[in-house]
Amino acid sequence: MSQHPDPTADAVAAEPLLDVAAFTQDDAVDLGVIALEVVRERGANLAVRVELGGQTVFLAKTGSTDASNEPWLEGKARVVHRFGDPSLLVRLRHAEAGSPFEDRRDVDHDRLKAHGGSVPLRVRGEVVGTLTTSGEPDVVDHAVSAEAVRRFLGRRG
Repeated sequence: MSQHPDPTADAVAAEPLLDVAAFTQDDAVDLGVIALEVVRERGANLAVRVELGGQTVFLAKTGSTDASNEPWLEGKARVVHRFGDPSLLVRLRHAEAGSPFEDRRDVDHDRLKAHGGSVPLRVRGEVVGTLTTSGEPDVVDHAVSAEAVRRFLGRRG
């Protein structure tokens, strides 16, 4: 994959959000399958995880991804649950404020990974789960997750 410049925090904040009246395990699987479509179309090397209510509902590893991606999948998702925003947005907001996330001393950086790839799944405004990807540069991970959300919402009509 080629190098991708970082988007701005404003650009990431303006992306469509998954905030629906209900989101079931079947929806989580459908979202995971859509994410895999995007991964394959883009020739990406990504692990995809959809978590709902604290449980992994969908997990797929493509290309050379393996167990080493799991701490990244979990760490990015923890950032979403803690801050309520996409993991890339958290990283970018910190960077744009001149205080990189990795310099924070009030978080366990082994558990919280503010790198792009995880987006919140909301039901009536409340974060109930995450879609997370890992394996490429974080802006690529995020772009795949964001596109999967767009497609899911488009198909849900």
